[in-house]
Amino acid sequence: MDRSQDWLNQAESDLRAAKNLLNSGNYAWSCFLGQQTAEKAFKAIGEKFNIIMWGHDLVDLVKELKKTVDIPPSIELNCKILNLYYISTRYPDAFTSGFPSEKFSKKQAQDAIKFANEVMDFARDKIN
Repeated sequence: MDRSQDWLNQAESDLRAAKNLLNSGNYAWSCFLGQQTAEKAFKAIGEKFNIIMWGHDLVDLVKELKKTVDIPPSIELNCKILNLYYISTRYPDAFTSGFPSEKFSKKQAQDAIKFANEVMDFARDKIN
């Protein structure tokens, strides 16, 4: 059963939430949802091409997809940046002091959304 559209729809929902959180000033969570958007977009591609996709590390997911799908260098770079937001945006022990909500900037959140948008465009193109 091909559930690629389900994964893509959830990725789009996460991206909308990231944009809403950016507007509310919750930059850490917006960055995290940028990462989640890319992860789910890649898992949508994996579903479409019957590639088993496990884990959350975007760099690893890209490596797995590259065995079947051509991935542009710009998408790979986006993922290296978004990958940094999987843990550090949510857990205080990712830093020596403070908490994630005070560690991320509006610019980082804007960039995360931009990079996630680019990954989504790539995924939509591969699936449709």
